[in-house]
Amino acid sequence: MRIVISMGSRRRSGTGVEAATDGKGEARTALLRLGAWLEERGLKHSRQRDVIVETFYGMGGHVPVDGLVARVRALDARVSVATVYRTMKLLAECGIAVPRRFDDGQTRYEPSTGRSHHDHLICTGCGRIVEFENERIEELQIRVARSHGFEVESHKLELYGRCDRCRRAEPGARDPRP
Repeated sequence: MRIVISMGSRRRSGTGVEAATDGKGEARTALLRLGAWLEERGLKHSRQRDVIVETFYGMGGHVPVDGLVARVRALDARVSVATVYRTMKLLAECGIAVPRRFDDGQTRYEPSTGRSHHDHLICTGCGRIVEFENERIEELQIRVARSHGFEVESHKLELYGRCDRCRRAEPGARDPRP
C-alpha cells in the first residue's frame, strides 16, 4: 500500500520512490497538451491560461478553484475569476485536470498528468485529504464487479472519517501512541 498526504505535489519516479516536485515539468507537459487541444478546436491560446496552468500545477494536491483564483490574481490581477473557472473546465475537458467533488460539495481539481490511479481518505473534521493506492483493493473491486456481471470502466473510492489529529483533539480523547 502507498499512502500520499496531498499537502504538496508528489510524483512517483520510475523506481517506485515518491519524489516531491515543484510541478514545472508537469505544467510544461500540460501546456503542450492544452495547446494542441485548443488548436484542434480552433480556440485561442492565451498568456492568462498559461499562468493558470502553471499556478495550478505548482499548487499540487486537491485545489479548490477559489484558492487557485487567489493565487493567480496575486500573480496577475488582470486575470478574472471567470477566466480561471472557464480554464479549469477546459483543463478537465482535455484531460489535464480531474474535477473532484467530495461530500462538502466544493469542486476541487487535481492534476492528471504524471499521476496513477489513487483513492481518497477524507477527514470530516478538518477536511484533510489523503491519497492512497492499494492493489488488493483494486483487485477486489474488479472481482466483485465481475461476479455481478460488470466490467469496470472507471471508479472512485472515497472513505470518510476523522483523522488521527482530529480524534486526538476531541474532549476526553487519549493519544493511542505510547
